[in-house]
Amino acid sequence: MHVRTLGQGLEVSAIGLGCMGMSQSYGPNPGDRNEMIAVLRSAADMGVTFYDTAEVYGPYENEELVGEALLPIRDQVVIATKFGWDIRDGAMVGLDSRPEQIRRVAEESLARLRTDVIDLFYQHRVDPGVPIEDVAGTVGELVAEGKVRHFGLSEASARTIRSAHETFPVTAVQSEYSLWTRDPESEVLPTLAELGIGFVPFSPLGKGFLTGTVDTSTTFSEGDIRTRVPRFEAENLAANEALLAHVRDLAARNDCSPGQISLAWLLAQGSHIVPIPGTRRTERIQENAGATEVALSADDRADLDGLARRIGVHGNRYNAQHMGFLDRRPS
Repeated sequence: MHVRTLGQGLEVSAIGLGCMGMSQSYGPNPGDRNEMIAVLRSAADMGVTFYDTAEVYGPYENEELVGEALLPIRDQVVIATKFGWDIRDGAMVGLDSRPEQIRRVAEESLARLRTDVIDLFYQHRVDPGVPIEDVAGTVGELVAEGKVRHFGLSEASARTIRSAHETFPVTAVQSEYSLWTRDPESEVLPTLAELGIGFVPFSPLGKGFLTGTVDTSTTFSEGDIRTRVPRFEAENLAANEALLAHVRDLAARNDCSPGQISLAWLLAQGSHIVPIPGTRRTERIQENAGATEVALSADDRADLDGLARRIGVHGNRYNAQHMGFLDRRPS
């Protein structure tokens, strides 16, 4: 596995692992906890050193799973987790990034992860009720105390990133980014390049769509997040098949999978970019890791760069409620 460096010198594998789906969001949760532990450890055997979780996944269960699985190799891996939600009775009811809340979450996450330091601590969503300078300052204090190593933001605007970075250096920003979600390109990516901050695309495979395993005949089970995402409504899926067909064709010409093309394109956008595809299957981790060996030509890259603009993408990436949690402060 190749290694990349995020901001502030944080070295991680070029492909990370998003762990959320092992505890929620993609249909019935795995019944065998030991199976998921084995998947996490097999990822490490394949050279994956970057693992992404959050207190809200489960909630809490995913951190416990990751903590148990990675405990024997804790000194060999980088664990990222997140704060920022107000969780009551097992459900998100809003945002909360007050300094005292950040400290409370840090202590509880440390316990669940079975570690004495959080490698990368993201604000999961920007809280408009708390100045970002207060958030950055609090995480900076946790770094000084040795409880956190690096500070990150998720789905933050360029303006918020700049304000946070002026208070305490930001190591990485995490946002949805893929061949059919191009939002960060206009302002966020140039800002990160300017400031020397790493970028961590989540849902880099379009919640499964860009792997070619989801189409209009797919039936999502109860609890699957895609039943609430407009982009996965039947009419929109049918329209988006044109984009996927193009990726499939390019994959066939490069003797690889559509998912590998999608990840290779992301990797080619910059050496500071580290995608974190999620999966519950060891064979998918191996396939995703193989994307680091896919060499796209300049023509292939240019073609993919303009794909969404030429063909169009139908449907929002979140429902109205979750779109409302995105930070869209103008620069």
